[in-house]
Amino acid sequence: MTTLAIGFFDGVHLGHQAILRGADLAVTFRNHPLSVLAPSRSPKLIMAPEERIAALGAFCARTHVIEFTPELAILSPSEFVDKLRRIVAAEGLCSDAISVRAGANWRFGKGGAGDAQWLRSHGFDATVVPFAEYCGKTVSSTRIRAAIAAGRMPDASAMLGREFAVSGRVVSGKGLGRSLGFPTLNIHPDPISGAERIEPPKGVYAVSVAGARAVANFGVAPTLGAQRWREATWEVHLLEPAALPGPGCEMRFGVRRFLRAERKFGGIDELKLQIAADCVEAQCD
Repeated sequence: MTTLAIGFFDGVHLGHQAILRGADLAVTFRNHPLSVLAPSRSPKLIMAPEERIAALGAFCARTHVIEFTPELAILSPSEFVDKLRRIVAAEGLCSDAISVRAGANWRFGKGGAGDAQWLRSHGFDATVVPFAEYCGKTVSSTRIRAAIAAGRMPDASAMLGREFAVSGRVVSGKGLGRSLGFPTLNIHPDPISGAERIEPPKGVYAVSVAGARAVANFGVAPTLGAQRWREATWEVHLLEPAALPGPGCEMRFGVRRFLRAERKFGGIDELKLQIAADCVEAQCD
């Protein structure tokens, strides 16, 4: 028997991890279903497809990614299950006996007509995995997005089951951080094709780079006037030694805690004093 875990899995959070455990194959969509079914309600995403696929690999040996299209959306439950059989066969797994693991709110087929009960009534084995909980409420991608958008990084990380992380390309800066005594790595977050990425509030954060403590400003550096960033950028200053990538390379770092909102200072000296205070605050945990 081949056991499938099916879902979009944005964030690969604690609830998703429970679904994935014991599965032979994770089936996921490259794009969010709402991007086709109701584009105006399609959410900002926690992870790009590449990040999500990599994260799924930590819990399931195989992942199969399909595009959610208008043609897929109108398949009946029976037609969708036939597609699943073809996917399983293409992966070299047994397609004659399939067991499905999914969350309690999972639906499939046109109009969401299929669910675990439908599968059981058509001879399939189906396991509804209970929701994971955090602080007495269900863990969900929607709840994690809300925590990130509000800057509640410990809550987001607790529901993800790991530190919320940012990936991006290292870009050359203006050398101003170094001139102030606080050299930085400057990272532009990777875009998500066809979707927006959920972002925390502009401000200063305690972060971690390869296990080393660091402090980062996410924003446009308004104190610098005409030299400010044109787009929101992470400026990461290491507080401990760590191996660092060069310009043009990809970098990933964890976002531990929100310290303060970004603001425009009266001058460079005032900014320098605040950065020194931020460095102290970032080490207070």
